[in-house]
Formats: sequence, structure tokens, C-alpha cells
Amino acid sequence: MPYSLREDEKLEEKVNIDIIKRLLKYLKPYKKEVAIVLLLVGIVMAVELANPYFLKITIDRYIKDKDTRGLISIGVLLLILNLVSALCARARIIRMSSVTNRILLDIRQDLYNHIQRLSLSFFDERPVGKILARVIGDVNSLHNLFTMSITNLIPDIAMIIATSVIMFSLNAKLALVALSTLPVLVITLFSIQIISRKRWQVVRKKNSTLNAFTHENFSGIRVIKYFTAERYRFNIFNELAWDLRSAFVRAVRINDLFWPMVDFSWGLGTVITFYFGVRMINSGNITVGLLVAFTNYIAMFWRPITDLSNLFNNLVTSMASAERIFEILDINPQIIERDNAIDVEIKGGVEFRNVSFSYDGEKKVLDNVSFKVNPGEKVALVGHTGAGKTTIINLICRFYDAQEGEVLIDGINIKDIKLECLRRQIGVMLQDTFLFSGSILDNIKYGRLDANDEEVVQIARWVYAHSFISSLEKGYDTDIRERGLRLSTGQRQLVSLARTLIADPKILILDEATASVDTSTERLLQKGISKLLEGRTAFIIAHRLSTIQSSDKILVVENGKIVEMGKHDELMEKKGIYYTMFMSQFRYWEDKEKNLVS
Repeated sequence: MPYSLREDEKLEEKVNIDIIKRLLKYLKPYKKEVAIVLLLVGIVMAVELANPYFLKITIDRYIKDKDTRGLISIGVLLLILNLVSALCARARIIRMSSVTNRILLDIRQDLYNHIQRLSLSFFDERPVGKILARVIGDVNSLHNLFTMSITNLIPDIAMIIATSVIMFSLNAKLALVALSTLPVLVITLFSIQIISRKRWQVVRKKNSTLNAFTHENFSGIRVIKYFTAERYRFNIFNELAWDLRSAFVRAVRINDLFWPMVDFSWGLGTVITFYFGVRMINSGNITVGLLVAFTNYIAMFWRPITDLSNLFNNLVTSMASAERIFEILDINPQIIERDNAIDVEIKGGVEFRNVSFSYDGEKKVLDNVSFKVNPGEKVALVGHTGAGKTTIINLICRFYDAQEGEVLIDGINIKDIKLECLRRQIGVMLQDTFLFSGSILDNIKYGRLDANDEEVVQIARWVYAHSFISSLEKGYDTDIRERGLRLSTGQRQLVSLARTLIADPKILILDEATASVDTSTERLLQKGISKLLEGRTAFIIAHRLSTIQSSDKILVVENGKIVEMGKHDELMEKKGIYYTMFMSQFRYWEDKEKNLVS
């Protein structure tokens, strides 16, 4: 057991060093600015180191000899030096702040771009709120780390070394007395750091959980209000908030031991120095000016240690954030584009050859599925919820890769086609339409970003969306807010239809596209979809089987297998699963119409 603990500590130390190295890499593009900052820091430090020595000269020479002229001269010199130091200190802060903000921008951009490249499985496993906490909160927490590492860490270490050298050069015996409390402090701070780091990791995790819950809560605020679940959700929030508070307090309590220990060591060392210093003055070994200068150097020695303990504190708290950031950056996309991937102009042929797939590596969602679709054919996927219909669509779009078998487009394995090329030529329209905050014009242009306004209007006319868009106060420039909340479900579907059509996809996927709209809107959507289907291969997922009777092929999916395949009439003659499903729905709608008539 002791051996394994030592191994864990070594691994943890290695991880810390690796993280620090990776963080320092972000400083490389700003080497010139950092060098200027360090030069300014050097000037400030040199003036600070010179002040006590000039004070010693003033006491031992000019005050002792009552040399007024000398006092004025050295006073003017100190005034000029400290004025230059103040200006350099201000320039250092301004320049370092600029560098730090640019570094944080670089990290945030790298993280955002990397997350966008990750596969859907990454998002399946993590709430949006936790991802948001990485991009915003964790990156922000690195601000002090970068600022203090340049403007404090290097100067403080240099200051400690310089003051130590000066003190030993002035009087080695007195220097040893002044630094006698340092070993105890180092051991104490090292012990505190081990506990503190673990506690701040807990704080970060609980903060991430609270962010995830809050994001989910306000995303589903309508559902909460529908079911008057405000009190229930508040109780959960309160519990998570208190967990975060408790973890934070526990972390802060251990962190708060840093400064008292430094102050105690500083104070005790100063008292011991005065005690022995006065005795040395009485014995004639040192002068009063040297003791005064020495006490100033003691303060200059301990003050950077205080700053370093503060930096160490920030390092501990920021390290947890850095670990979480690099944890994301180290995740490799599961869907990788091959080096020899090609651009192809898709015609629309799709083939599954003995495809098997599992999301968790255990339970098969698709099991040895094979079928072939010719360019321009309309294919309907039917089956019970969870049968594997959406998974087939996900594999065609290559959001996931099959563990067994091949998925081919026009006879080419989709792994050999560039991802951007593949997805650009596939249009997807879902039941749960997602629209971005912004104008209707911008949302339609998401289908093809280089489309002009005239093309957008023409496409909107084709899908029968132009009339309702024109009736809005700003027409196509109307801001529809997040998720298109200003629009009805049917209107959002029409905008989504326009967005899909303007992309001019070769393969079209409709996943319950008309399931959540009223009858009149459904008629408009069906007209628009008819326009969209012209000359394209289409995969249509529909629970209302009456809408897919004209399909070229109907694939009946059951328990991850294609159990029936054919046209509507052929499947009805077989009187199998499809026949049972169709007749069940037919009787349901027939009974419903009778009830309405009666």
C-alpha cells in the first residue's frame, strides 16, 4: 500500500509538471512582450533592492556626520529612482494584462474549436452546462495564474535570491538568524498544498455540476412551469449550491493557513533578528544603519514569499481548472478523417453491408443490417421506438462509425470521403427543430452560408414560408431569439425546411418532420417536402404510415434488424409486421373520425 501511494504521488507530480509545461507553451507567441515585462520587472526590483542600502548609507554617513547636502542629494536620487520604478510598474501591469487576455483568448479558441471537432458521443456523455463551465469558468480561472507567474513568480524568486545574497554579504551570522524559521515554513506549506489541491478539485467538480443543472433548468423552464415544479427544482438547486459552498469553505479554510504561517514566520524571524542585532550593535560588530537596512531586507525577503504563497494558492486552485481543460483537449474525436480521404460529388446511392453497431460496446443497436438504395429513391424507415431507425441515419451522416460492416455512398466507403464533403451533401430535418438566436434570414442561410438574400426569399416561397415571414414586423430580419421561441412549432419547421432546401443536398433525411404540427401546417410542409424530395435520395422516418405509402422502399426495423423490406403493397400482401402496424393505425384513425362525426 505505501508503495502504491508513492507511485500515485509521482504520477500526480508528473501530471502537474506536464500541465505547467503545456500552459507555458501559450506564452511562446508573446516572447517579445514577456521579455519587455521582465525588463520592467528587473528595473522595479533593482530600485527596491537599492532602497535599503541607500538607507544604510544615509544613517551611517550623512545623518551621523550631519551632512545636510548629502541628505538632499541622496533624497533627490531616491525620488527619481522610485518615480522611474513606479512608471515601470504601471507599464508592466498594463502590458502583462494585455498578454494574459490574449493567452486566455487563445486557450478558449483552442478549446472551443476542439470541442466542435469532437464526435457526438462526447456530447452524449456530458451535459451542456458542464461543457460550458470548461469554456467559460475554467478558462477564466487561469487569468491570475498567467498574470502572477510572469509579474510575480520570476521577480519574487529573483528577489528572494538577491536579498539572501545581500544579507549574507552584509553579515552572514545575522542572515542565518533571520532565516532560521524558513525550513519550518517550507514543510508546513508543502503539507498544506497536498490537502488544498484535492479540495479545490472537489470544488471545481461541484461547480461544474451546479452549472449543468442551472443550464438544464432554464432550458426547460416551460416544462417546469407547466408542472409547477419550481419548488422541487429549487430544492435540488439549493442542495447543489450548499454542496458547492461547503466544498469551497473546506478548501478556503486550508488555504487560509498560508498567510498566517508566512506572517508568523516573518514576525518571529524579525524579532529574533532584532534581539541578536541589538546585542551585536552593543558589541560593536555591526552599525545601526546596517541593522535598519537588514530589517528592510528581511521584509523584502518575506514579502515575495507571501506573494509566492498567494501564487501557490492560485496555482493549486487553477491547476484543477487546467486539468479539466486539458482533459477535454486530450480527447480524440472518434470519427477521424483519413489522410487519403477524397472529395466526391454524391449521386445518392446508399448501401449498408452487414453493419452492426453498439453505442456502449455491449448491446447491439444494429445487428448485421444490409440494404441498398439507388440514387433518387424514397426510402421509409418504420418500426417501434428504439428499433434502430435513427441509428441508421446517424451512420449515414457518419456521426458514429459502425463496429462491423461497411456503409457506402455511391459504392465508396464513407470513411474514404472527407467529412465536410459528406455532410455538406446530406440534408437533415428533425422533428425537434433547433433555430439559433438571430434573424430568420441568418437561420435559413445556415444551410448555405454564401447564399444571397434573393435565394433565401425564393427558397422560402418554394416551401410556403414566405407569407408568414413577410407578416412579421421586420420580415426576414425579425429576431426569433434562442431556439426560435417567437415562432410556432409549424413556423419553425417551415424555416428548417427552407434551411435544408437551400443547402441543395443530394441525400435528404426527414426524421418525423411533420409529427408536431397542426393539419393545415402539415399540408404546407408536405407541399414543401414534395419540392425538397425532387431528384434526391430520401430517408423518411415516420410513425404515421399513411404518409409513406408512395415510398420506393419501406424498411421495417425491429430489434436492430431489417425484418421486412419492399413497397407498401408488397408488405401489405405479406401480412407481417408492417401490415399489423398499418392496420392498427388505420383502425385508430377510423375510430377517431367516427367519434368526431358522432
